[in-house]
Amino acid sequence: MKFLSKFYIGLVFLILYAPILIVILFSFNESGNLSSFSNFTLYWYQELFSDEEALVALKNSLILAVCSSLIATVLGTLAAFSISRAKNKYYSKAMESVANIPMMNPDIVTGVSMMLLFVGIGTLLKIGNSLGFWTMLIAHTTFNLPYVILQVLPKFRQMDRNLTEAALDLGCTPLQTFFRVELPSIMPGVVSGLMMSFTLSLDDFVISHFVSSPDYKTLPLYIYTQTAHEVKFSMYALCTLMIVSILLLLIAVNVAGSMGEHRARKKAMGAVMKGGK
Repeated sequence: MKFLSKFYIGLVFLILYAPILIVILFSFNESGNLSSFSNFTLYWYQELFSDEEALVALKNSLILAVCSSLIATVLGTLAAFSISRAKNKYYSKAMESVANIPMMNPDIVTGVSMMLLFVGIGTLLKIGNSLGFWTMLIAHTTFNLPYVILQVLPKFRQMDRNLTEAALDLGCTPLQTFFRVELPSIMPGVVSGLMMSFTLSLDDFVISHFVSSPDYKTLPLYIYTQTAHEVKFSMYALCTLMIVSILLLLIAVNVAGSMGEHRARKKAMGAVMKGGK
């Protein structure tokens, strides 16, 4: 039984990570084809940094992902705070269910709905081309919100309410209590929501396809336009760099999160003892 369980786990991980390993491996393939691996080379990485269109698409994706994830994190944290503080439990459950609907909704439905909304508003305001960066920012922020709430809300519910009440009793204002006591306690959830929003926005294609304009192209849209012909091997190099960057970032976040959780309660207790001074 132990052998079967280990074999099953190994098979699952092989299916999950084999495509990623193939992308990384062939990004160093000199021959530039998938039929054979000839020699190790960094040529495709050099080709990548000379591809201006790909770099512009990458820059657009990074700007969009950073902006949408930051906005979604702020709004999602405030929404989670409101849901957790609701006195009516039925209202709280209803709001939580409503917040989860965009997460369960198919991407194509969300994309088409938002496209129709933006085009309709643009028609009413007599805007020639209503689609572009701002519509993509709104769309990405919208589908990121439920994931932030999903990460932050449990942290609010796990937090010791006695710390908040003690801070208020000792003279802290509600705003001071939030930033000095509550925010440090929920910070691991906030960081997790931020990271999830960033990665979801960075690789989104379906919704971006419907709400984008021809003059504003993100990296997934740029790669999609290449599939009509042949994907450049420089894209394999770009995907490898993104995989390595995200992996290092996740490791750093996990290490910081484990250290932060250990210090959060100590910091919150210290803030309570200061009493808003």
